[in-house]
Amino acid sequence: RLLGSSLQYPEKPKRGRPPPAASAAPHLVSPGQAALLQRHKGEALPGAFLLNNPNPQSQELTRKLLRDKQSKRNSGHHLPVFPSWVYERPTLIGDFLVGSGVGSDSPAPIGSLPLASQEATVVEDLLYLLVGVDGRYITAQALLGRQSRTFLVDPNLDMSVKELVNRILPVAASYSTVTRFIEEKSSFEYGQVNHALAAAMRTLVKEYMILVTQLEHLQRQGLLSLQKLWFYIQPTMRTMEILASLATSVDKGECLGGATLSLLHDRSFNYTGDSQAQELCLYLTKAASVPYFEILEKWIYRGIINDPYSEFMVEEHELQKEKIQEDYNDKYWDQRYTVVQPQIPSFLQKMADKILSTGKYLNVVRECGHDVTCPVAKEIVYTLKERAYVEQIEKAFNYASRVLLDFLMEEKELVAHLRSIKHYFLMDQGDFFVHFMDLTEEELKKPVDDIIPTRLEALLELALRMSTANTDPFKDDLKIDLMPHDLITQLLRVLAIETKQEKSILSADPTELTLSGLEAFSFDYIVKWPLSLIINRKALTRYQMLFRHMFYCKHVERQLCNVWISNKTAKQFSLHCAKWFAGAFTLRQRMLNFVQNIQYYMMFEVMEPTWHILEKNLKSASNIDDVLGHHTSFLDNCLKDCMLTNPELLKVFSKLMSVCVMFTNCMQRFTQSMKLDGELGRPPVEPGTMLGPPTEAERAEEALKRKLATKHLAEHVDALQMTSGFEATITKFDKNFSAHLLDLLDKLSVFSTNDCEHSMVSVISSPLPFLLRRSRKAAAPMPVPRTVVPVQ
Repeated sequence: RLLGSSLQYPEKPKRGRPPPAASAAPHLVSPGQAALLQRHKGEALPGAFLLNNPNPQSQELTRKLLRDKQSKRNSGHHLPVFPSWVYERPTLIGDFLVGSGVGSDSPAPIGSLPLASQEATVVEDLLYLLVGVDGRYITAQALLGRQSRTFLVDPNLDMSVKELVNRILPVAASYSTVTRFIEEKSSFEYGQVNHALAAAMRTLVKEYMILVTQLEHLQRQGLLSLQKLWFYIQPTMRTMEILASLATSVDKGECLGGATLSLLHDRSFNYTGDSQAQELCLYLTKAASVPYFEILEKWIYRGIINDPYSEFMVEEHELQKEKIQEDYNDKYWDQRYTVVQPQIPSFLQKMADKILSTGKYLNVVRECGHDVTCPVAKEIVYTLKERAYVEQIEKAFNYASRVLLDFLMEEKELVAHLRSIKHYFLMDQGDFFVHFMDLTEEELKKPVDDIIPTRLEALLELALRMSTANTDPFKDDLKIDLMPHDLITQLLRVLAIETKQEKSILSADPTELTLSGLEAFSFDYIVKWPLSLIINRKALTRYQMLFRHMFYCKHVERQLCNVWISNKTAKQFSLHCAKWFAGAFTLRQRMLNFVQNIQYYMMFEVMEPTWHILEKNLKSASNIDDVLGHHTSFLDNCLKDCMLTNPELLKVFSKLMSVCVMFTNCMQRFTQSMKLDGELGRPPVEPGTMLGPPTEAERAEEALKRKLATKHLAEHVDALQMTSGFEATITKFDKNFSAHLLDLLDKLSVFSTNDCEHSMVSVISSPLPFLLRRSRKAAAPMPVPRTVVPVQ
């Protein structure tokens, strides 16, 4: 036994020699009888509990707060509580009842007694004090706050006796502290770890009581002097002092669960030079850690948390996994289970992240309906040698990582889904987009409120079936999404989500301009659990931003190509304003080259190399966190290198694209006026279809009509150019395009140099500078030709 091992039970006295204490004090009662008297008297002392516990309202408030917190954590399920009479009856505590004595008669002044009688009386009082009962001449004082118990000794006691009494009284004070701690922490609200610690202390207190019983037996036989009591009590004094110190520290720190284990572990480590004290702390820590390790084992071996008293290092939050597909800010993987720092035992601090990840991995598999149990499960026992349970946690982590990774990669085909998303959102299915944009061009020109989503869905289905995307097994997961804001607004919102401006931007009023279908159009993708852990709404939003950016570039390219087609009509005429048409055609070609070069850079110098790196990393990933990190890194790099994370670059690029769109609109309006009514845009219908081939006269008449129409059109265009300021318009477009292009190249150069973004050098070293030089050259004044020159 830890307490009574040093106590040697004395020999019985010889027969024929009556015990002196029995003859000298026949009226004394045993400690058990005294305690019984004390209980009967305590029923008539309703104020004794208040004296013994100076602030019962504070303790009740603490218990109520703990109950409310635990009920909230347990979804409103109320935990068991002790009935109120447990706290209202002072005699159930086992501590001193201040104001009650051993006897009912007034004791004789101790100073009038001889020294031997004083010593015998004091020994009797000390035995009572050691079990929490006041003596005749030594009584306990009322507690003030959480301080240690103090005692009042009769001042008339002999000084030599008083000296020994003062040395023994700390044991009674420690007993009082430990008893109060055991009774208080045994309440349900203080958690299983404190329950286990209190139970271990109660076991030691029982052994302490056995020691006091043995000493009382000696005292009744007249063999226990004050010096012997001091001798026998010394080993127990150190034990009770450590117990009281631990109880006080846990009480003052309001420790629960892991915090209690951290305190016990640190004490065990600090007592390295004191083997007996360390053995005692190890005993208490092992006992207290049992319920904590049971929760830990269930978490790392099965992915289940059973923590009704909020003691474990991992906290579960009520989040629905379905919301991960709907809400951008729903961080299921990050917030469903989180680490509670105060509840991490100090000896598990280094393994906290792995413990969290291990349970999360297994929990995901369980959420999919698969019951998993770690095959290497083994009981975890506390020890100062941390490697013992560190190895078990490592084994459990490796198993959980392998199970979830195999589940996602093989059964749920994560890589195949990512490849399917790449086909549509990163536009590597060229024929599909040609078909789709041809089919939806007229529909997307409408205001977004006038577009019928089901019609777009039907056209999408048709484009999928007509292209090579028909072989994609996940093509049916692709959906149409008409966004409530344009790309720039979405980008600014996403950029603000990672800053402190989130609330101000999200609460801003939506734009009052009516969006066209083209500005609002985007793809969406249906992702099911558990793939939504990787392809969550946040990741899909990044894919959508990349898609809308490239889709708009593709739209601008198509518009410039349409201008090129419409300009073919003007090249057959000899116009006086041929120089200005040549400038317009040159500007159109520079814009087209710019858009095509940007698309080439994004698709073949950013996305494709980054995708190959992602595939390589996914093959070598060892757990789902690595997969999540590689996928997030892939999207971040694509967004950054495509100039979608830098507001300055985004602003300049948007201006460039706006200039291109306005130029195409201007050219389309101008060339539209050049078309003749009806047949000029189409080949003539041969009149000899039914009556044979046309005659020579009919052919000559048709040629004359065409010549007259061409002459009339040339005169009309010359007049239109002179009155509409076509020359000034083209010059203004050219200057704006050149200025914005120069601004973009300058900012790219600064950004790539200052931020060490070497991938941006690819844009600078592309044909864009050549386009800029051509723009400057084209903007230089040219002499007006004197003769009519046909446009080449």
